[in-house]
Amino acid sequence: MSGAVLGIDIAKQKFDAALLIDGKTRHKTCKNSAEGFEALMLWLEKQGIQKVHACLEATGNYGEDLAIFLHDAGHRVSVVNPARIKGFAQSELLRTKTDKLDAALIARFCMALKPDPWKPPSPEIRFLRALVRRIESLIDMRSQEKNRISTAHKSVIFLIKEHIAYLDREIEKIRRQIADLIGQNPHLTRRKELLDSIPGIGKATIPHILAELDDLEKFTSVPEMVAFIGLAPKETLSGSSIKGKPRLCKIGHARLRKALYMPALVSIQCNPVMIAFYNRLKEKGKNGKVIVCAIMRKLVHVIFGVLKSGKMYDPDYQPNVA
Repeated sequence: MSGAVLGIDIAKQKFDAALLIDGKTRHKTCKNSAEGFEALMLWLEKQGIQKVHACLEATGNYGEDLAIFLHDAGHRVSVVNPARIKGFAQSELLRTKTDKLDAALIARFCMALKPDPWKPPSPEIRFLRALVRRIESLIDMRSQEKNRISTAHKSVIFLIKEHIAYLDREIEKIRRQIADLIGQNPHLTRRKELLDSIPGIGKATIPHILAELDDLEKFTSVPEMVAFIGLAPKETLSGSSIKGKPRLCKIGHARLRKALYMPALVSIQCNPVMIAFYNRLKEKGKNGKVIVCAIMRKLVHVIFGVLKSGKMYDPDYQPNVA
């Protein structure tokens, strides 16, 4: 049966599915596990569905296994920004929110807007992403422990320091795993070399970019990549009386924004191009946050350029103007 769409509201332990076909909605709740995925497939078969357009929100790791399972089974899968679903819900003036209703909402969104198909990451990228995100978690834990030392009772300070030392060892162990993984993959090795040629982007940041920015084919221009990361400026203009200050549009990839923050600060210390750019913005009276965001956007331009062209960073490069 063609034309069927499947909206999926994903959670850690379960997911709610809403099958929308011929104007009618049918619901199914399954465990968020291999057992639940198989149960969903059996249910779809009982409904007479051979191919479906499944849609779910991009909610971290919770939905990735299900999306890959459906993709490998030959279904069309779309993974969309939750902000798009929220906007669609507002357009319908919805006031009630449950998992079942959310799944039906996602199905209606999919039916109406027909989002682009999702391309699953390669096994190497999935492994790299898992390692990188694990390091992020460990670094956050280490920061929390370090902050506790100043207020902790003296009887537990040794235990805190012991835990910090353990976290240090784990972080270094995973960094070695990441280096080995990149070194064994010629494609990742080449992209690492390209990124390493950009002043300001250090060895700790490169794995984050490789892991989270794996599919450049979906970007046809730099503004698309800037918007994907959530670094595009957001303006509020309405009529002649409402003019809000431009703000950073954070509807995008928060992990990449976080990964680019420190390189932006380092760039204005070591990259002549970024230093000159920083000084121009400073002369115009821009404040610190605005400048850092602008530097981050400029770094995205550079990253896009070197990865798309396959050429090392050249500070003297001048694009051809027709």
